[in-house]
Amino acid sequence: MSQHISFLGCGSMNGAILTGLLAAGLPASQVTATVRTPEKAAALAGRHAVAALSTAEDSGANRKAAEAADVVLLGVKPVGILDLAREIGPALKPGTVVISVAAAISIDMLEAALPPGQPVIRSMPNTPSSLGRGVLSISAGTNATPELMEQARTILGAAGTVVEVPEEQVDALSAVSGSGPAYAFYLAEAMAAAGVKLGLDEDLARLLATQTVAGAGFMLAEDGADATALRKAVTSPNGTTERAIATFEEQGLPDIIAAGARAAAERAAAITRELGG
Repeated sequence: MSQHISFLGCGSMNGAILTGLLAAGLPASQVTATVRTPEKAAALAGRHAVAALSTAEDSGANRKAAEAADVVLLGVKPVGILDLAREIGPALKPGTVVISVAAAISIDMLEAALPPGQPVIRSMPNTPSSLGRGVLSISAGTNATPELMEQARTILGAAGTVVEVPEEQVDALSAVSGSGPAYAFYLAEAMAAAGVKLGLDEDLARLLATQTVAGAGFMLAEDGADATALRKAVTSPNGTTERAIATFEEQGLPDIIAAGARAAAERAAAITRELGG
């Protein structure tokens, strides 16, 4: 891949994608990144050997990065995405693909903020992208051709599994995979707390919970793995695991998880309305 990629903002999501792409072999010479402070720019350049510009030090940093790019990834906070799009619009080449990884910012909102005809793709990644284990969705804008969608799939694929979904499903996807890592971390916290209540040392309980959740994740990541089959394989009839699972069912854990995911999706939709004015 000989195209130049610019990351405007390197927070958790853009930073995760950048790390994953470089780990997969993308040459640092093909990357420009912008961050707020000179200190963060120096740290980013030192860590990844990419060209890193500070917007506090150079007010034209985002425009310069956009001007040099064949692909631009917008990764600032959602409240700042549209202003950023308007800022860089005049500097973009007509064929430059703009990929937004911001939650709650719709394709219509982005296209209205950019020059007419600018190709736009909306993506929803998650933080395991920094390990090449992410899930990243792509949704096509009006001018995103199949060829450009394949280009985005290739770029983002280095950071994990890429799935193409219609934009109306992005909030639901975000509630499962975007917020999902936090659910797994929350489960590990709860398991560790349960171990402490059963008499385990706090550090030991944390280690057991962390490594168990991580190990189960690796098992799920194997080709052809199925969560239901894996669960049943370790749930002996009338055994200890069966008793735990039955208790989870009795306490309504599946309904609780569904309610949480629904709340996340509804909040994403509400933020879109708020940001859209």
